[in-house]
Amino acid sequence: MTSASMGDASRPSDADAPDAGGDLLSAIHAPSDLRKLDRRQLKQLAEELREFVVQSVSQTGGHLSSNLGTVELTIALHYVYDTPEDRLVWDVGHQTYAHKILTGRRDGMARLRMAGGISGFPRRTESAYDSFGTAHSSTSISAALGMALAAMLKGESRRAVAIIGDGAMSAGMAFEGMNNAGVSSADLLVILNDNDMSISPAVGALNKYLARLMSGRFYAAAKNAGEKVLSGVPSLWELAKRVEEHAKGLVTPSTMFEEFGFNYVGPIDGHDLDALIPTLKNIRELHGPQFLHVVTRKGQGYKLAEADPVLYHGPGQFDPAEGIKKSTGAKLAYTQVFGDWMCDMASQDRRLVAITPAMREGSGLVRFEKEYPDRYFDVGIAEQHAVTFAAGLACEGMKPVVAIYSTFLQRGYDQLIHDVAIQNLPIVFALDRAGLVGGDGATHNGAFDIAFLRCIPNLVVMTPSDEDECRQMLFTAYRLDQPTAVRYPRGSGPGVVPVKEMQLLPLGKGRLRRQGVRVAILAFGSMVHYALQAGELLDASVADMRFVKPLDAALAVELARGHDLVVTVEEHAVMGGAGSAVAEALSAHGVATPLLQLGFPDRFVDHGDQVKLLATVGLDRDGIVAAIRQRLDTPSHL
Repeated sequence: MTSASMGDASRPSDADAPDAGGDLLSAIHAPSDLRKLDRRQLKQLAEELREFVVQSVSQTGGHLSSNLGTVELTIALHYVYDTPEDRLVWDVGHQTYAHKILTGRRDGMARLRMAGGISGFPRRTESAYDSFGTAHSSTSISAALGMALAAMLKGESRRAVAIIGDGAMSAGMAFEGMNNAGVSSADLLVILNDNDMSISPAVGALNKYLARLMSGRFYAAAKNAGEKVLSGVPSLWELAKRVEEHAKGLVTPSTMFEEFGFNYVGPIDGHDLDALIPTLKNIRELHGPQFLHVVTRKGQGYKLAEADPVLYHGPGQFDPAEGIKKSTGAKLAYTQVFGDWMCDMASQDRRLVAITPAMREGSGLVRFEKEYPDRYFDVGIAEQHAVTFAAGLACEGMKPVVAIYSTFLQRGYDQLIHDVAIQNLPIVFALDRAGLVGGDGATHNGAFDIAFLRCIPNLVVMTPSDEDECRQMLFTAYRLDQPTAVRYPRGSGPGVVPVKEMQLLPLGKGRLRRQGVRVAILAFGSMVHYALQAGELLDASVADMRFVKPLDAALAVELARGHDLVVTVEEHAVMGGAGSAVAEALSAHGVATPLLQLGFPDRFVDHGDQVKLLATVGLDRDGIVAAIRQRLDTPSHL
């Protein structure tokens, strides 16, 4: 029998409870230690845990608001459920810092998101308590359902719990999982962590009592008995069902989740341990799909984050007492370059509309939303819908710009091909975070977009090398009558101030930035800066290729025929990337000049400092120089 199913018998009695004072968190090395505490101590533990999260994130950076909002929920889950035997699947996973701390990784928080340190998201290889690796949204229900059904098939009694936010519920995949789960007999609990709705007066003593009553075995048994008794009398059974639905409708926002086949419970205060723990204990004893709606507050317990949860969503290092200081850096971030261009372009063309899948701040559209609210569309975490929605707008003569991270466009790939490219619709895809992203790691690196985009007919792919080139490429893409992607990295560029006047760039034409001898470096996007530095040391020719598709094959062939070695450099996977496009072009023209392709190796690049990570994969100045010198010193390859 698990500790959770033993109920209060496994906990110290109130009479034997330890003194509430002292440091509780330092004694928690695993959830088994947590389950030894008396329930009266858990509020203090929550305070200590919340303070630890604030202090820790202030030193390392990371996600803050979302983690402060799940402190009590995390404690309650590990207190009631027999983890890791019972499976917890955290959606997205950026709210799992409390989970990490309570599962033996408290000391590891000092190197959170750093090279060699623990991940900012759940990771199966990091801990047995991380049941499923997550970082993109809306996967939890499907994964937890798979785990629940696997337990049933193997005859195991474990439970599976999916914890999903209200934002992630906007994605179709969440409802696909619910649709499948609702017709199963799996022992699955879906917890909706609703942190976008304030806790209204309705979430009080009466609501808490009714939520506990509805989650109890008495309610479930009475309901089942009533079904058997009344099922033979259709009119009475129908009346009873209506009474039940109306009664539950008094304390629940809708019966939608029950229509999916779930037993709905809630909403309850997600910061009230006296409501959470009894409700979770009752639900754990029930069988079949269960749905618990909890209401939490982003930034809970830290006033600065409560006041501005967006600002404190993913801060860098900061002083907890003074809060986040606004950056005064001289360089423009690519995100701001994009946001400024959007507003400038919108002032010239009323057809321009902006679409983002819940990434207003991250994609740089805050100003645009304020200035052009009627032309701004946040579709929620629904990348597939975002792409096809843009296609519908384009069909009617609008000019959609889809602001989306490279790694998130992967989720709308079929729509990109089927709904956009085949119909050759003029949509601009502004791909932020193309390349390495730093602390978020492999799940967020934009490592594959060139490979999966350049094989699609009708699609143009551009790679700006600096801030001004980014602005001009966005303008050029907007003026093309076909789908176009402009990929740019996270953070700032080399510091080139964008020219206000917008200019059309010649389609598919690169430019020679440096004339040298023996070696020709064909650089794409963010790598042009490092390639120029390497070119100075090697006296090599350097070209800013600008376009991956259409590739400037003439420039590539000309440089290949005039040099002993051609080197391609890209902040992207080597396989299928821009270097592969060059190789295809040289082969098609019968050019046999040796080719060295530099980019990401055939592995997932982990989290860490963005600049240092580039060095570890050989994509800084010294790495490029070393790779070229090694090839030049190997005569058999020339």
